[in-house]
Amino acid sequence: MKPFVVNLSTTVLIVAIALALYDRLIFQPSRQIGVVDVGEVYRAKEAQFAQRLTHGSNEQERQQAILLARQFAQRLPAALDELPRECRCLVVVKSSIIGSSTHLVDLTPLLKRKVDL
Repeated sequence: MKPFVVNLSTTVLIVAIALALYDRLIFQPSRQIGVVDVGEVYRAKEAQFAQRLTHGSNEQERQQAILLARQFAQRLPAALDELPRECRCLVVVKSSIIGSSTHLVDLTPLLKRKVDL
């Protein structure tokens, strides 16, 4: 009877450790959702672009501002594609979220850094 109790206790302990590791390493990270406020990023870049255009005194500065806007238009989709790989989570637009959750991570500051804001 004693070997049976020892065997059962060992099995229960191993299963409990395996379940705890599964929860911490696999299940919890997969429930994480990244949110991005793309509108905020657009507005900030638009303000930056407008400031460069209005303060640009010559044609060269205006052309440089237009070039920066084109680079932003190319970098934004690439940066949005990189976010899910970096955070290893689902990334959605912030306005599509209703309510709050402990599993939400705001990735807007990371997106701003990626597009040089």
